[in-house]
Amino acid sequence: MKRIFYFIIILINTVIPLMAQDKTFTLDDLIPGGKNYAKFSPSSKELKQLRFIGDHYLFVQNDTLYKINPAHKKHVWVTKTDLQEALENTETNSKKLKRLPFITVASVDKNTFIRFDHDSHSFVYSPDQKKIVYSYRFEKGDTNKDINPKLNSYAVTNGSGLYLIEADGNRTCIAKENKPDILFGSERVYRNEFGLKKGTYWSPQGNALAFYRMDESMVGNYPLVDISAREGKLINIKYPMVGMKSHQTTIGVYRPADKSMVFLKTGAPKDRYLTNISWSPDEKEIYLQEVNRGQDTCSLVVYSSETGKRLRTLFTDSSKKYTEPEHPILFIPGKSDRFILLSRRNGYRHMYLYDTTGKLIKQLTTGPWEVLNAEIDKKGENIYFTATEKSPLEVHYYKLNFKNGKYNRLTQENGVHSAIVSESGRYLIDNYSNHSTPRIQRFYDLKSGKNNTLYQAADPYKGYGFPEITCGTIKADDDSTDLYYRLIKPVGFDPQKKYPTVIYVYGGPHAQMIHDTWMWDVRGWDIYMAQNGYIVFSVDGRGSNNRGLEFESAPHRRLGEIEGKDQMRGVAFLKSLPYVDQERMGVHGWSFGGFMTTYLMTHYPETFKVGVAGGPVIDWKYYEVMYGERYMGTPQNNPEGYEKSNLNNYAGNLKGHLLLIHGDQDPVVVMQHSLSFLDHCVKARTYPDYFVYPGHEHNVIGLDRVHLHEKITRYFNDYLK
Repeated sequence: MKRIFYFIIILINTVIPLMAQDKTFTLDDLIPGGKNYAKFSPSSKELKQLRFIGDHYLFVQNDTLYKINPAHKKHVWVTKTDLQEALENTETNSKKLKRLPFITVASVDKNTFIRFDHDSHSFVYSPDQKKIVYSYRFEKGDTNKDINPKLNSYAVTNGSGLYLIEADGNRTCIAKENKPDILFGSERVYRNEFGLKKGTYWSPQGNALAFYRMDESMVGNYPLVDISAREGKLINIKYPMVGMKSHQTTIGVYRPADKSMVFLKTGAPKDRYLTNISWSPDEKEIYLQEVNRGQDTCSLVVYSSETGKRLRTLFTDSSKKYTEPEHPILFIPGKSDRFILLSRRNGYRHMYLYDTTGKLIKQLTTGPWEVLNAEIDKKGENIYFTATEKSPLEVHYYKLNFKNGKYNRLTQENGVHSAIVSESGRYLIDNYSNHSTPRIQRFYDLKSGKNNTLYQAADPYKGYGFPEITCGTIKADDDSTDLYYRLIKPVGFDPQKKYPTVIYVYGGPHAQMIHDTWMWDVRGWDIYMAQNGYIVFSVDGRGSNNRGLEFESAPHRRLGEIEGKDQMRGVAFLKSLPYVDQERMGVHGWSFGGFMTTYLMTHYPETFKVGVAGGPVIDWKYYEVMYGERYMGTPQNNPEGYEKSNLNNYAGNLKGHLLLIHGDQDPVVVMQHSLSFLDHCVKARTYPDYFVYPGHEHNVIGLDRVHLHEKITRYFNDYLK
């Protein structure tokens, strides 16, 4: 009996502490592609497809689309059953809907329609008539689907051709040449630079289609190999490298009514960039922001959409470093001779009001902050925009009135906001998070000031051991510029201990790693490493995004140098902390971050013991034209900059353990980068490690992404912990 009693006491003393302990994460919990990732995403259960229609708002829940009035009275608008019945009445052989599909709501002639894709079709459904009014069948290979504003036709690409699909089933080839190197309507024109995400542009009333014709015949083939075939299959891609011949583009205009076509007479030089296509409201003119090959000059040029003739150049902006237009001009409804331009001409991206003769009427916003996006209401009375006015860490939503020129911030709580406004402008739905708030969707009556919370996410990490995360500032290497950092302490942190530290770095343009979002924008892998006893640190140094042109362009023509010095300021800060083990410091990053990881390992070999560089740029002369020449010039006009930033020249400096990782189908940072570094290390008798992900492009995605982060973790555990 005593033995049983003692056994029970021992069992209780063992189980109670275990039950009191917080649960631990796995990589499947924290990494996109992991089995349980959705469970730990604070946005995974929010109201889906939230939007306004007039002053009512819509959302999807449980396979039902609800329509809610401003008093929050909810009624069912469309169900999965409604769509299924409409499908069966239209397409007898259509597969059954497994769930309510993603929908797009559109208005044509004051009627409201819902568009959705299913079973290789696109359908336009009328909720009032409860039937499908248009049905489009797509063929295998159809991509870049762009629907006409009237909803009665689609433009699609297939192979190198551009096609028009009409509601009656008619399929017309708009443009195609029997040359595989000439593409029409491609979304990858200029390799997705200059804010471009598509290659076709319908006119406002849908009477004409503007599209890119891209000729890559002058660009050499770059070989990739598909090893999934028994005999490796050669895949040639077009990859114009810096300083070499780039592809050429022209812009065509097709009119479905009479099947006529003209090409804009853009003339020479042919290797400039024709970016950010905009239609005039009357569909008679097309506006282009034309950037020269050197990317230091941008002109706003107007063409006739009917004859293709060049009509006028409104103005030209120049920069000592680079210009980078990323937003088409916005015409003001009801004032067809007025438009808004977003430009960084004065150092920060702001809004400028112009007329169509090129006269600057007014600069609408000003200050040391960036306008990120803008849209004009249907009445042409107000412009709504997002900006970093309050802080570089935050994004807020603003309203500017054209009549008085004043603007006010519509979102109040600190954080990163994504808002939408109703057609009348009275109601606003705000979707935001901040460092202490996982996710909130809130409805505002801007007239009365009242608000209702539509959805608030629970803390998805509750019950799990979670690290302490802090955000602060340090000075850049110039001793004056503030840089924001994020510091993550190990779970169960003991200030008396010394911990290994991993610096996660990106460092380049078009990226900002630290925002005032949930847990300071922390990544899942950061949490996992903190759980495993590491400090994880990041700093957004000069060269990163949303701090103005001077901040972003500081490393211009000498990539790595300025960014490296700012990262070392982060190292100095870490070394000032008594719990950081200065002998166990590592670094990890991907793409530009892979470049920075390798840069730090070879330029500061006494500081960093371990590094993991994913998809790293090694030698900028192997990188593509648009991005590479913007930030580095060409090897011909900047030989010193290219020589200093070529990490192959520093292969002999490597002392610590460096793992390079690459996808063998990478079309962004081709494997020539990492392989050339291995070659130089062999010659220099240094010894990096190497791992390849077969079949993956620039980023390892899907289930293999969990494997990737397990591989990275093991490497740090083997050599840093």
